[in-house]
Amino acid sequence: MDTATVAVSAAAKRIRLHELLRQHSPLVIAYSGGVDSAFLLAEARRELGDRVLGVLADSPSLPRASLAEAVALARAIGAPVEVVKTQELENPDYAANPPNRCYFCKAELFQTLDTLARSRGYPAIAYGENADDMQHDRPGRAAATEFHVLAPLRDAGLTKAEIRQLSRDIGLPTADAPAQPCLSSRIPWGTPVTTDALAMVERAEKHIRGLGFRVFRVRHVVKHRAPPGALVQIVPSEFSRIEDLRGEIERGIREAGYANVEIDPGGYRGPSA
Repeated sequence: MDTATVAVSAAAKRIRLHELLRQHSPLVIAYSGGVDSAFLLAEARRELGDRVLGVLADSPSLPRASLAEAVALARAIGAPVEVVKTQELENPDYAANPPNRCYFCKAELFQTLDTLARSRGYPAIAYGENADDMQHDRPGRAAATEFHVLAPLRDAGLTKAEIRQLSRDIGLPTADAPAQPCLSSRIPWGTPVTTDALAMVERAEKHIRGLGFRVFRVRHVVKHRAPPGALVQIVPSEFSRIEDLRGEIERGIREAGYANVEIDPGGYRGPSA
């Protein structure tokens, strides 16, 4: 499919998105500041005006820098946004870090949003699942179904690539932003999620970002009751900078609290890879 055809397809889906938004106005949107939810909030603001409210969930799994950036972006969009505290770490089912951990996180989020929406007179809640997400097992989708949360991007058929392109068209800075799942995703299944572990990951990734790397992960690794170690994964396209900065990488990671540091020679390739 050529570029012009893709553009026409995305434009038609955008019209469908607007129809869906109007059908469910006024609307609360689960907003994170990521590519999908930022586009959804921007389009809802454009289409619904003051009949939309973005709600941003704050917990220890959200980096402080990401929180500040998300709030600033919502203000730039001109959309009202509120920050609410969520308590997923207090749920033993979440803290145990099973493979369906995201279900418990989304259930906590949607329960909080449901209470807020009902108290404010908003009949519907939406989140940023897109059409591509249907190709993957997403535990959070079950929670969305339970709480009757809408997915207008998905229902309009918008793919991630189309959302990025449309975001670029309307000038959103998230158009080319890398995926940034919560900090808990850096902790392997079965290793408990704690505030201390999340804080270590956040400090370590802040250091790597400060060195100019753009796409990476710092994996929190615990083996045989030894002190936590860090596995640093950097996208292969940024490998050329690693050798000159290796000492700085390792120093900062150790200062973040890790006993040892390994830089993954395979690099970061993303969940789809």
